[in-house]
Order: sequence, then C-alpha cells, then structure tokens
Amino acid sequence: MDTIFDIYLLEAIVNGVLLGGVLGLLALGLNLVFGVIDVVWICYAELVMLGMYTVYFLHVVYGVPVLLACLGAVVVVGVLGALLHYLVIRPVLQSEPINQLLVTGGVLFFLQSFATLVFGIEFRNLGLKLPILNFGEMYFSYARVLAFLVALAGMVGLYLFLTRTFLGTAIRAIAQDREIMPLMGVDSRKLYLVTSGIGGGLAGLAACLLVLQYDVHPAIGLTFGPITFMICVLGGLGNMIGGFVAAFIISQFISIGGFFFHIEWGYVIAFAFFILTMFIRPQGLFGK
Repeated sequence: MDTIFDIYLLEAIVNGVLLGGVLGLLALGLNLVFGVIDVVWICYAELVMLGMYTVYFLHVVYGVPVLLACLGAVVVVGVLGALLHYLVIRPVLQSEPINQLLVTGGVLFFLQSFATLVFGIEFRNLGLKLPILNFGEMYFSYARVLAFLVALAGMVGLYLFLTRTFLGTAIRAIAQDREIMPLMGVDSRKLYLVTSGIGGGLAGLAACLLVLQYDVHPAIGLTFGPITFMICVLGGLGNMIGGFVAAFIISQFISIGGFFFHIEWGYVIAFAFFILTMFIRPQGLFGK
C-alpha cells in the first residue's frame, strides 16, 4: 500500500512539474513586457484566449494542419500584442500606472465581450485524441508532456535571443535603464513595439499548448489570468527567472494539494501561500 501511495504521489509531483512548464511560459511573456515597458497587461490571458480560437478555427473549420494552425496563432497573437501597444499602451505610457491598469482592464472586458458576441458561449475543442503515456503505475497526458517540452524550448529560445542577438541585448539594456538608452540613440518606441510583439507571440505559443488540453470559450482567460499574475508577482514583477521558478512552486502546491485533498483545494493552498509570502516579502521571492 505504501508503495502504491508513493507512486501516486510521485505521479502528482511529475504532473506538477509538467504544469509548471506551461505556467512558466505564460508568466514569461507577461514578465518580459513588464520588465521592458513597465506596464502590466491585465488582458494578457485574453490574448491567449484569442490564440486558442485562432488554432481552433484554422484547424477545425478551415482544415489547416495543426502545426501550421499553431504557427498562425503565434503570428496572429504576436501582431495583436504589437497592436495593443501601438493603439492602447503607447498613448498612456507617460500617465499614472493606475490609468495604464484601467486601460488594459478595459481591453480585457472588451475582448471577452467581443469573443462572446462573435464566437458564442459554446465550449469548443480540436477533437484530437492524444495518447496517455504509461510508466509503471503512473499515467501522464501526452498533451501535457508535449506542452512542457515545447514550453521549455520556448523559454530557452527566448533566453538565447535576449543574450545572443543585438536586438535582444538592446531589449535587456533598455529594461535596465529606460532613461539613458534614448540618449544613446536607441529608439525606445521601436523596441517597445518589438517587445510587445514578442510578448504576444509567447501568449500565442502558450495558447497552442493550452488548446491541446482545454476547451476554448470566451471566459477561458479567467482560468489562467489570475494565476499568471500571481506567479509573476510571487517571482518578482519583471524578473523572468523568478517567474519561471515561481511557476514550478505554485504548480507543485496545486498538484500535491489536489493529490491529498481536491484539485480546488490545491488552488486554495497555492493562493494562501502567495498571500502569506506577500506579507513577508512584498516585492516577491526574487524581486528587488
């Protein structure tokens, strides 16, 4: 009995690691935008929702192969991210932070209402039947394993882009000092636009991974939005490594809490840990 119990607990831990990869990818895009532009996209999860709809319609309605549909979603949401900055964020970039939050919050409700009117409230899915991986007494979703590997590859790719390319170096530089870089001839407006496009592209990539596991509907953003912000704040807003680590911490609370009690209790425990941490360290685990 103890052996079976240990195997099931190990299964919960591994599933927590797999979940952490996707949550880390969600937090990565949001932290990138905040770290460079210093604006929190409240509507970030709604961009993910639009990406999931893009994959669904391209693959199910128009018959586009799923890989091309996912690539299309990354491009579409990347363009939406750039448009969000150009049309919404740029005009309020010099205003008070509360105004920026209210504006992106308004975009959140607009996108939810838009999706409800255009797509309806029906739950839709790709209809793909992915196998279940079996290791001894443990069972893992193939979609979740695939999502974890792709999310990990996306994180490594972003790290290499930011550290090995001239554009990535410029993005890191302007994130460190937004006032000095324009004096050195760097066009901050273009870098902000590129960063927003990359942040949107990461949201599109996350959408491709989530649509393999969840039904898409207009309120799907409410499922992932709060936990994404919690992870970003816990790791330290703008700290991409901190958000990555925080994603795995939260995913373990959710998975192991769900194992011992119920999955909803796992979320309760995770949020309770977050609140307690904010009392002790308001800037986050890795914030300065």
